[in-house]
Amino acid sequence: MSYYSLETKKYILLFGDIIILYASLYLTLLLRYRTDPLDGHWGSHFWPFTAIFFLWLVIFYISNLYDLTTAINNAKFYSLTAKALFFAFLLGTTFFYLNPQLNIAPKRNLLIDIVVTAALFLVWRQLFNKTLKSYLPQNKVAIIGFNEQTKELIKYFNDNPHLGLKISFILSSQDIYEKGLYNVKHFKDISKIKECLSQENISTVILTDDVHASDEIRSSLFNCINLGINFVSLPHFYEKITGRVPVESINQMWFLENLHEGGKLWFDKLKRLYDIIMAFFILAVTGLFWLIIAAVIKIESRGPVFYRQERIGKGNKIIYLIKFRSMVEEGNSRRPTVPNDPRVTNFGRFLRKTRADEIPQVINIIKGEMSIIGPRPERPELAERLQAEIPFYNERSLVLPGISGWDQVCGEYHSPSKEDTIKKLQYDLYYIKNRSLFLDLVIILKTVRTVLLGREASNS
Repeated sequence: MSYYSLETKKYILLFGDIIILYASLYLTLLLRYRTDPLDGHWGSHFWPFTAIFFLWLVIFYISNLYDLTTAINNAKFYSLTAKALFFAFLLGTTFFYLNPQLNIAPKRNLLIDIVVTAALFLVWRQLFNKTLKSYLPQNKVAIIGFNEQTKELIKYFNDNPHLGLKISFILSSQDIYEKGLYNVKHFKDISKIKECLSQENISTVILTDDVHASDEIRSSLFNCINLGINFVSLPHFYEKITGRVPVESINQMWFLENLHEGGKLWFDKLKRLYDIIMAFFILAVTGLFWLIIAAVIKIESRGPVFYRQERIGKGNKIIYLIKFRSMVEEGNSRRPTVPNDPRVTNFGRFLRKTRADEIPQVINIIKGEMSIIGPRPERPELAERLQAEIPFYNERSLVLPGISGWDQVCGEYHSPSKEDTIKKLQYDLYYIKNRSLFLDLVIILKTVRTVLLGREASNS
């Protein structure tokens, strides 16, 4: 399918970065010793720097440098690259400091290598982006049917042309007079679908829900099987592209066909085991800081050190979320927070930005009420209202809530609005469906990035 080409492009980026890292090491040794590194110095440097390069690639990944929407040449890309290389240098320095037995001169070589890597990395990414925009062929997509997700995909691909996906036409019996469709062709005559697919050189056809209600459309599409075109449902395509489940396009059968909860039993048991191990580890590492944080909270404003609030846990059970208090107590209406909320104290702002206010939730984890990774638990009164307004909202409580989650690391601040709440639910359902050790690891690493670089906390 066409969205597989996106993964191919990411693998190309990764492979190119690996070549750049080793090319940088070669040039570093050449500049440092003025002789061919293969004649002597390459062997002693190869394995130590291979270990460092692996850690650097992890840093690149959690810095979103393999996200094609941020890999293009712009201010955000350069900012992310500079931060990633800075932490890469610090990590490399720490590695050599902890391994003094290595018989090489690491400090100067590491400094030269990071400079050379930065130069070659930026040149390589510029060449990749130029190729991506100018020379790589686009995958043409057709959509059968029309709904809100159709409009969203059209806008998404138009705003991100480097992804190489283009909506060629929509086939729908309804009249479409929508703004923001970027002159996408609209056909009504289903009898000409095979001719249209051939003429437009379509690689993938996205099927919306209304396709299943029409025998004529199904028969016409069945006659197109010999064209070698991929047919995919809109929810599946949307999920692969955006990392979210389109709530408006799914029904009860989607949950029965996609969640496979019976197959997750062993994963959930293993997850509980590493939740407990990680909770006690975090408690041991941060225990001393609890006293310092508590002292600063008490000095800055009146009130308790900890903030306990009712939240919805797994199976809609009530739990009491524990956090370091980050707001003033006087005149606090307990309404959801907003950007630059005046109730947040100066130290509280630091706690939220670094997510240090979440640390006491390890107690919730040890008690079995929460997990390290999962949907953020919601307030009961809000959950009740949202369930009445948004379909399948309560289904996010199928798993234990978490300190961090897929929604929290996807880089978007969500307001309490219905639109943003739907988007949060889309991320949560994606996690519930696809949860695995690998996805948990990705979320943990990206959470570490958020702690190190800082990002405004969400309203949860």
